[in-house]
Amino acid sequence: MSIFQETKLLLIDTFGLSKDALHIYVGLIVFFGTALVFRLPLRDIRPVLAVLLAALAGELWDIYDTEAIGAQQVYAGNWHDIWNTMFWPLAIMLLARFTGVAKR
Repeated sequence: MSIFQETKLLLIDTFGLSKDALHIYVGLIVFFGTALVFRLPLRDIRPVLAVLLAALAGELWDIYDTEAIGAQQVYAGNWHDIWNTMFWPLAIMLLARFTGVAKR
């Protein structure tokens, strides 16, 4: 098992999260973290793109690890994880962009 998979399992066990919740929290942390570090408004697309990049990298790593142990790939699960990671950051960005909430 890779260190990536071990870290995910440690986070899930330590905080009592489901795998879906872990994806949601990671997406929000990357979204708000990117906006904060680079001083970007929440309506900016770049924090959402950072979440997309993180989600794709994580799923590619999952696919690689699954292949490495010879298990069957379930690509629908990978898309589910990407969607879970992207949903709230995308919703927050769209709300900020089209409702004027969180203007800077």
